[in-house]
Amino acid sequence: MSDVYEPTERTTIKRLPARGSFDRKVVHEILDEGMICHLGFVVDGQPFVIPTIYVRIDETLYVHGSPASRMLRTLEQGVPACVTVTHVDGLVLARSAFHHSMNYRSVVVLGTATAVSDQTKKHGVLHALSDHLIRGRWEEIRHPSADELRRTLVLAIPIEEASAKIRVGPPSDDEEDYALPVWAGVLPLRIMPLVPIADPRLSPGIDVPPYAARYDGPTRGTRDDR
Repeated sequence: MSDVYEPTERTTIKRLPARGSFDRKVVHEILDEGMICHLGFVVDGQPFVIPTIYVRIDETLYVHGSPASRMLRTLEQGVPACVTVTHVDGLVLARSAFHHSMNYRSVVVLGTATAVSDQTKKHGVLHALSDHLIRGRWEEIRHPSADELRRTLVLAIPIEEASAKIRVGPPSDDEEDYALPVWAGVLPLRIMPLVPIADPRLSPGIDVPPYAARYDGPTRGTRDDR
């Protein structure tokens, strides 16, 4: 398998192409760090973009939900899909309004979904999704019953076409603006977990598990207990 995704007419980056990347490892890292994707599709000429959780397994993205979901019912029929994932890493504060920006990492994936019908594979995808969001949880919880699996639709979206776009670094001001007496730079941003809040109906004597107490994001799991 090639180390890069082959650029296509639909994935070639036209605006600021120097920020683009087709590197397979870069695309995977951005996807794996995310929890929410935005899934775009068209129904009877009307575009829809729906946020949903996902997981990547090799060269396929998986989403799930109720079989009654319009998004999933539509995609199951082979409607082309566009999946986007974005991380905002910082606000870029320039000396001029025009050059303000954000540091970000984003991926666009184009593909056509198919339903996962095999119950064992469906169970495995849901396990992978749980591990992606919070590693260690699946080992403690009740797993889906046969009826719950039947009432869950899992779709596979192969990464047929993909590209990443990334901005890093300080502001890029016009040369004459560097002398302005205005602070400029980057305000870094990150998502941080707060103190876990117990369910009011939690039975006495059950402590917060280490994977929740020391949660550090979907790609890193817990710091000490993986």
